[in-house]
Parts: sequence; C-alpha cells; structure tokens
Amino acid sequence: MFKFIITLLLGFAFGLILLASQAFSWFRIQEMFHFQSFHMFGLLFSAIGTSAVFLFIIKRKKIKSAQGNQIEVKPKKLELKANIIGGLIFGLGWSISGACSAPVYILVGLHWQIGLILLAGAFTGTVIFGLLKGKNGLL
Repeated sequence: MFKFIITLLLGFAFGLILLASQAFSWFRIQEMFHFQSFHMFGLLFSAIGTSAVFLFIIKRKKIKSAQGNQIEVKPKKLELKANIIGGLIFGLGWSISGACSAPVYILVGLHWQIGLILLAGAFTGTVIFGLLKGKNGLL
C-alpha cells in the first residue's frame, strides 16, 4: 500500500510539473516545432539531463528496484526502419494534436474534449501495434 501511495504522489507531482510548465499547451508545442521559442526545448533537455544524472547515480550506487532486483540498463538493438516509422508517426501526431503521451492525461483532467479523442487514438494505436507486432513479426 505504501508503494502505491508513493507512486500516486509521484504521478501527481509529475502532472503538476507538466501543468505548471505548460507542456500540454499546443501553443508551446507549435512554438517548438517552428523554432520560435526555447521553452519546450528547455523542458525536454532538462528532463534528459535529470534522467542522465539519476541513471548515473543508480549505476554508480548499484541501487535496487522496489522489488529488490538489480537495475540493469541493457542497450537496445537499433531497428532503423521501426525507429524512423515510429518517430514519424509520433512526431506527426504530436505536431497535429499538440500533445504527446503524458499531457494527454492533463487534457482529459482539464475536461478538454480533444484529450478524450487523443486518449482514444493512443489506445487504438497501441492495440493496432500489438496486433501487427504479433502477426509474424510484421513490424
């Protein structure tokens, strides 16, 4: 129960950070794609920097997971075709809708109708990917 509460609190904190940073704002995302503002780039680069520091600490101190297992970061195999196609689909959806995966929940929470449409699209895309991935390694 304690882990659940911690997870819930961290999720709320993450949501508040996204809300305060305007990461859900289509205007901010449009500015980024038109290279008119550093706002979103700064947000993304600070997230990359923060995760790099914490990953370094986890590796250096050999921190274990909540289940007590050693945390290992295994390099992923480069799948150029899948990365290019997936990146294009994700980027097009992001630029058209003005939201990536995390801010979709903020849009739903703010009762913006586009949030429900985006959430339905994300779930539909996940199901389609799962079906295609399972069919003889189609993707």
